[in-house]
Amino acid sequence: STDGTLEACRAAGARVVTETGRDNFAHLRNVGAEAASGDWVLQLDADEVVTPEFRQALQEILSDSGSHAAYKFRRRNNFLGHWMRFGGWDHDSLHLFRKGLARYEGRVHERLRVDGPIGLLKVGVEHYPFRSLEEFIDRQNRYTSLQARDLLEERGPVSMRTLWFQTTVKPFKLFWKIFVKKQGFREGMPGLLFAGLYAYVHLLKWAKLWELLDLREGSK
Repeated sequence: STDGTLEACRAAGARVVTETGRDNFAHLRNVGAEAASGDWVLQLDADEVVTPEFRQALQEILSDSGSHAAYKFRRRNNFLGHWMRFGGWDHDSLHLFRKGLARYEGRVHERLRVDGPIGLLKVGVEHYPFRSLEEFIDRQNRYTSLQARDLLEERGPVSMRTLWFQTTVKPFKLFWKIFVKKQGFREGMPGLLFAGLYAYVHLLKWAKLWELLDLREGSK
């Protein structure tokens, strides 16, 4: 982290655990979870803010033994100063769990695997993922490079037919799904930009996989 998170945590009295050298988000989250001293783990990103309602719900969970191994909670996303309600970006987030009963998998957009029942909270956090289109593009450029490497490791060489589909048809289908099927058009210009940018991100990820395959083939 280079955005002041470490300094802010230390100033608040938190015990900071650092891990370097591995560009793997699941690994980093697991390191943090294993270092936790409590029974419950709440994983938050630096750009997420806990709402008062969520704080109250957490206090109730901590005081009740219950039967759930984890909880999903709401994640309200802010896109360039606009709170998204449509387009599929108003969703649940799974990052609250009992220590030892869940583990993250995946280099990017990591998934939590839970050993036990999962509850659902109707309250949650506010998410401010980026402040400008430039910041969005810079971040997605990094993410898609990691995702392309994941695809290469998981699937190995893919056919040219698959690459053509993923870089031509699939982006259009993704745009249609976000903007039309999930009613992103109801957000106006933010909805249009959101759908177009995420269709572009999908194309970029698969284009980078093609580049990796081409480079590997050329090195033989």
